[in-house]
Amino acid sequence: MKAFVESSHFRNFIMTLIVINAITLGLETYPYEGDWFTTWLPMMDRIIVGVFVVELTLKLIAYRHRFFLSGWNWFDLFVITVSVIPAAGGFSVLRALRIVRAFRLFSVMPDLRKVVEALLNAIPGMGAVIAVLGLMFYVSAVMATKLYGEAVPERFGTLGDSAFALFQVMTLEGWASDVAIPVMETHPWAWIFFVVFIVLTSFAVLNLFIAIIVDSLQSKHFDDEEARDAEADADREILHTEIAGLRAEIAALTAVVQRSLGEAPSSSSSENADDRSE
Repeated sequence: MKAFVESSHFRNFIMTLIVINAITLGLETYPYEGDWFTTWLPMMDRIIVGVFVVELTLKLIAYRHRFFLSGWNWFDLFVITVSVIPAAGGFSVLRALRIVRAFRLFSVMPDLRKVVEALLNAIPGMGAVIAVLGLMFYVSAVMATKLYGEAVPERFGTLGDSAFALFQVMTLEGWASDVAIPVMETHPWAWIFFVVFIVLTSFAVLNLFIAIIVDSLQSKHFDDEEARDAEADADREILHTEIAGLRAEIAALTAVVQRSLGEAPSSSSSENADDRSE
């Protein structure tokens, strides 16, 4: 059973069903009224969910308690559980979560799984960067409220408004026309504040996120290489041990053969001596 659920054919079959199911769920968002849309698509959805339930059951049988030791198996269990919840009553809102089945490609495709694992490994390092960015936002929001709150109250009237406006500035989306220029009408030197904020946030802190994620991906790649090297070293040690054992067995067999060959001439010579005496 374990060999079956881990085989490439079974994995490719499940991956194909995930892609098909994602397409059908997208088609259900269109307001069509044909029989194939109102009858066949829901039926196909139920069949695919049934196959997913069978897949989960086979994994539970194959792995038993070890099934719950993998975070990806917990993810599959959550996705399939959401899929079988009836779309009625208070559970109707969960019907929209059926599209999370498309995320099961992460657990089926090893390459995508490596990328997700690298992103999860980068979260601890990103926490420090988020703390630095949050501190910059808070200080800048307080300064902007104090400096420009009276001139542009709709943008910097409160701390929350200032934080939201500065977030727009950080994304560089319309920051000049929507935020900076209205402030500069009453504070001509306000561009210095916004330029410094953009340099510190968009060009410095956000690039740290990219650096941490790239470093995590490289570390994941190096860890995989080290694991393969360790496995290769273990295989080499096993081969060396087996070769040494074979050499010892060959030496023992050679000694036995030499002793047998040495005893044969001596026994034949004694027999010849007895014949001559007779």
